[in-house]
Amino acid sequence: MAINKAMRAALRAVSYREGSVAEYYPLERELKTLAGRRPLRPAYTVWDHKVKVGDHCVPVRLYHPPKGRIIPGLLVFFHGGGWVTGNIDSYDRVCDNMTRATGRLVLSVDYRLAPEHRFPAGLEDCYAVTRELFCGAGMAGIRPEDITLIGDSAGGNLAAAVSLMARDRQEFLPRRQILLYPATAADHGPDAPFQSVQTNGTDYLLTAKRVEEYMQLYQKSPADRENPYFAPLLEQNLENQPDTLLITAEYDPLRDEGEAYGEALRAAGNRVQIVRMTNALHGFISLPPRFVHVKKAYLRINDFLERGGAL
Repeated sequence: MAINKAMRAALRAVSYREGSVAEYYPLERELKTLAGRRPLRPAYTVWDHKVKVGDHCVPVRLYHPPKGRIIPGLLVFFHGGGWVTGNIDSYDRVCDNMTRATGRLVLSVDYRLAPEHRFPAGLEDCYAVTRELFCGAGMAGIRPEDITLIGDSAGGNLAAAVSLMARDRQEFLPRRQILLYPATAADHGPDAPFQSVQTNGTDYLLTAKRVEEYMQLYQKSPADRENPYFAPLLEQNLENQPDTLLITAEYDPLRDEGEAYGEALRAAGNRVQIVRMTNALHGFISLPPRFVHVKKAYLRINDFLERGGAL
């Protein structure tokens, strides 16, 4: 459905709030957790576990499709929330929808959040869990070639960074990644080089100002803004990256940097599909499954998975 004048006015009204992300992120965490939980959780569909990483453990949650609909494969999911909010509870509905829509197992990673744990803490958690699946004990019946990384927004940033880190550390390399409206650049200020930051950065729920505030809480120092693991679009060598499905939203300040990352991956010789969802807003994958953009996204995701990657 197209965004009409009335809807634009409503979006503009709710895109602004008093205070900064630094002031309200604790409340946002609580609200997202309450909103994301399923009212009933059938005991046979999920399995909670923890992966030991150094001196701490990273919680993970495994989602099973309905019986009789399981397709071989595992989606390792990194949630969004600006590296500051979100957790496996707030994305419970999303991952439940994902396992039902794809017929595949979904493993959600509860990485550490900023500002309590700044870059690269959350990224190292995501990498360690993924490394365990590829190089450690793994999961019964899941081969490395059956694993796909997937993340939305900040989680898309983390999925892309895990793939870069895996190549650089030469410990493993995912074959596929699905990046949903990912953050890939380091600058979303007035002089940002992407048109979507200017055209979509004020009136469409996620504002460019909020993106900047999230990044300020995520970074440990200004030097992080020059690190490709912080902003993957900065990477000069994008060779040997996974087959990539990159889905953006038309009315999203992150749209152009996401598509630029897909084009840069393609220019480096990787196989990439770039899909822009018309009339969609940032974060649409969290909508109920009946919404058209969610349906279209899963049609693309399933096609990508069934083909074994991009063509």
